[in-house]
Amino acid sequence: MTPTNGFNSDSQSLRDAQAHIEKSLKVDLLGATHVENNAAMRKQISRSFISDTVTTPSPEMLEYALKASLGDDVYSADTCVSALETHIASLTGKEAGLFMASGTMSNQIGIRTHLTQPPYNVLLDYRAHIYAHEAGGLAANSNAQAIPIRPSNNHHLTLEDVKENIVLSEDVHMCPTRIIALENTLAGTIFPQDEIIRISSWAKENGIIMHLDGARIWHAAYQTGLSLKELCDPFDSVSLCFSKGLGAPIGSLLVGKASFILKARHFRKMMGGGMRQVGFAAASAGFSLNENYPLLGQTHVLAKKLEDGLKAIGADILIPTETNMVFYGKQGVLFSEIKERLANLPEPIQQNGSRIVVHFQNTPQAIEDFLVTVRTLVEEKKKLGLVADDYSAPTKVSSMYGKT
Repeated sequence: MTPTNGFNSDSQSLRDAQAHIEKSLKVDLLGATHVENNAAMRKQISRSFISDTVTTPSPEMLEYALKASLGDDVYSADTCVSALETHIASLTGKEAGLFMASGTMSNQIGIRTHLTQPPYNVLLDYRAHIYAHEAGGLAANSNAQAIPIRPSNNHHLTLEDVKENIVLSEDVHMCPTRIIALENTLAGTIFPQDEIIRISSWAKENGIIMHLDGARIWHAAYQTGLSLKELCDPFDSVSLCFSKGLGAPIGSLLVGKASFILKARHFRKMMGGGMRQVGFAAASAGFSLNENYPLLGQTHVLAKKLEDGLKAIGADILIPTETNMVFYGKQGVLFSEIKERLANLPEPIQQNGSRIVVHFQNTPQAIEDFLVTVRTLVEEKKKLGLVADDYSAPTKVSSMYGKT
């Protein structure tokens, strides 16, 4: 036999080496207490207000995912993925869709697919996820400059904000705007559809591309009653996330024209986003549409209860509570003090900073315990004369919004 790296292919030495490698590769990722650990995690998440991405897959979702198709999606051979792409494209009124691992990926690939040769810039809200929370992806992936705008009404961008900041000049000293990227919902607030239409109509007249980060568009649809098609019609491309609010463990979808999605598929592969037997993830996303979307209303109700309770304590509400997020400040105690007190409860609560995000696995008891804890802490401080006159919320985007 021909020796291979010093071993004869049928030698005992090679068989011993193979057995050693096989043994070294073995690992137990579950452990003996995985059932108890998962139960504890579900309880912990029911008392977490960090983000709506922390939701855990239900046993029913996991059971549904086990029945998913087993094709290779890089070769477009997974029927569950293809069906989900077709379904979301149809719902949004677009020609085609592309399943991806995350909302950041579907945003970044969407932007990159639209843009060809620099120089160009992307105009967006200064709080936008694409600008503030995607690790500098506009510059790294698309060589694009960002024009972040602070809305003049402190709620949403208007056409007047856009006109004041957009670069239409082809002057060689300037970097022209090629994309206007909006986000709905943003910080839990709903972008008025009539203003989106105003901006889109003007953008189209001036040859500007419209992209929507619709990671939480489900909340806008639920609260306004507008269909996904109505919400997405003004845009050339839309990113929709299944793990923010809907409870899927992974997945986002980019929709647009068929030619656009074909090119996006190339960029997905280039950026390492091609996924193989990923039908289980698409099935989880489908389950979230069927079973979890109807639960969004209860998150809005609980968020309103939080808002009302914080107002009663004396806190300022920094941004209107329109869906599932509450932003508060000036409550008389430091956020770090609130965080520590919540963490030391018999049944701890996770919350950080001025942003509270409610998800469908939160319990009413967790809401009540949060309010009681903050109220008690404020009262203790007042009795000791330690309540400061002004504990304002953070002003930096990164510290105000936390992890998304």
